[in-house]
Amino acid sequence: MVPQNIRIDVHHHFFLDAQKKAKKNLEVGWRTPDENLPWRPQTSLAAMDKLGVQTAILSPPPISSTSYGAENRAQVRQQNIYSSQLCAAYPNRFGFLAGLPFLDDIKGSLEEIAFSLDVLGADGVALLSSYGDGNSAKYVADDLYDPIWKELDRRHAVVFLHGAQTPSSTPYPHPWLGIPISEVPNETYKAAAHLVVSGKKRRFHNVNIILTHLGGSTPFLAPRVAALSHYMGCPLTPDEIIEDFKSFYYETALSAHETTLTAMTTLVPSDRLLFGTDFPGTCRSCAVHYTIDKPGKYFAGRPLDLANIMRDNALRLFPNLGKSKDQYPGGGHQTND
Repeated sequence: MVPQNIRIDVHHHFFLDAQKKAKKNLEVGWRTPDENLPWRPQTSLAAMDKLGVQTAILSPPPISSTSYGAENRAQVRQQNIYSSQLCAAYPNRFGFLAGLPFLDDIKGSLEEIAFSLDVLGADGVALLSSYGDGNSAKYVADDLYDPIWKELDRRHAVVFLHGAQTPSSTPYPHPWLGIPISEVPNETYKAAAHLVVSGKKRRFHNVNIILTHLGGSTPFLAPRVAALSHYMGCPLTPDEIIEDFKSFYYETALSAHETTLTAMTTLVPSDRLLFGTDFPGTCRSCAVHYTIDKPGKYFAGRPLDLANIMRDNALRLFPNLGKSKDQYPGGGHQTND
């Protein structure tokens, strides 16, 4: 049986400029743990070793969700090259998801998909829930973005969908309830629901989409969408809407509790759940409590389900992680450290 302490983290960030990122986080109501600053690759590796994580799939911090141009393209390219260099420097410890330019830049986004997947060997693509500000913002299922989804579908790509840090029309209610806590989970839900009711999730069914933080509020609002969106004119039946919500993958970062895990296991089987930490944006103790201890307790007595969530589902979803001949039992990589 696969050892339970071997994990693959599918939600793991990196900061090219850690201090700048920490300052930006404060502006939206989040305090980056001091223990993770300044971030270096060794910061992640040390945490991974303590958390029993063999491999982390790096997610890029967004360059911009409000504007695009040559500078935006260049910054994204630099970031993706850096990610690939980390993977080369620490083989078997890191994989990476490619960032794309501001999504309205269709040509630039398609070029970056090709370069990142074909040249750099990215394991997938990271997208935000929406792009733009205010009334000009577009969610990822907008018709403008269909050429991007068509290409991702052709490639059977993995897409890591993270809620944008979009402020509400009213201030967040308390310093302890900043945008990452109160708004980001709902942004993930809105993007997922938009993909479903627009028919894009069904149309581009070859894309494997991972929703962060167990989908935010998705598992709780999906039945509401099924009932009311159909009533409002969505051509999908309520059962078809629920079926499409079941076709997402959901990762556990900062969301695994008996309440949420109970909701998730009634929505999807264990082969749709993945392990994530949201490191280094969160403290190590939070990662232990909400992504390791809670699932371990909830799935006690169900070792195959736990192994699926902690490692095996990721190996199936990211086949490049299992290509090394030097593997730990069951398919993953051995550490070189």
